[in-house]
Amino acid sequence: MPRDTWRWSNLRLALRSILWTILMPGVIAGYIPWRFFGVAHVHVTFASPVHILALVMLGLGAALLSACIWEFARSGRGTLSPVDPPRELVVRGLYRYVRNPMYLSVTMIVLGEVLLTGSRGLFIYWVVFFSAANLFVIGYEEPDLRRRFGASYERYTQQVRRWIPRLRAARSGDE
Repeated sequence: MPRDTWRWSNLRLALRSILWTILMPGVIAGYIPWRFFGVAHVHVTFASPVHILALVMLGLGAALLSACIWEFARSGRGTLSPVDPPRELVVRGLYRYVRNPMYLSVTMIVLGEVLLTGSRGLFIYWVVFFSAANLFVIGYEEPDLRRRFGASYERYTQQVRRWIPRLRAARSGDE
């Protein structure tokens, strides 16, 4: 691929990744909690161990989510959106430990916001989000990945759990 074409392709992929990040986890873990569940009105108290834990969860969740989005673009040549998915099965990075690290990263962010706000409504929102994500994963994503990637995805599901991370990464040769 000519260098200019490669640059344009990577720029387009980066812009698509940014767009879908804003539209999906940005809305779910950012805008909705900010607008409707009191995150905008939190006054962080650094003397509070709960607030410190919440900030760690927010930062770690955001960092892990960024790593997943990067891996989708780098290894899979796609985005986190079901309408613009990776073209290659992504089994590197955090995906060697758990099959759904993006959803778990968003979970970490929202639960951090729950700790910051003390909002029962936000906790219920997280329960609804996680239940919907689980139904989406089981009902759409996994069947779609089985159809698109066949035996390699089936081997991957035997090596890496859906929601509970492994303590040791799956070996590359096993995936």
